[in-house]
Amino acid sequence: MEDQKLRSDAQQIFREILNQPNLVIQDALTANDVSGWDSISHMDLLVALEDYFRIKFTTAEISRLKNIGDLLSLIRQKVC
Repeated sequence: MEDQKLRSDAQQIFREILNQPNLVIQDALTANDVSGWDSISHMDLLVALEDYFRIKFTTAEISRLKNIGDLLSLIRQKVC
């Protein structure tokens, strides 16, 4: 999958789950930077991303994520 398509698709999921239609995801973005991104919405995001990209995250993978850039890199590894 092309990087721009992956980012665009992930951004749409973030916008829908976090109910923020104008959200622009950046690599350095974290939950602390986005209003409404709490532990419950975090799990909703991960499940939605797994469903959309037809992948599965392990607990260890999730615990290593520091920001959106890490998450996109992990998705990229799993879809290729």
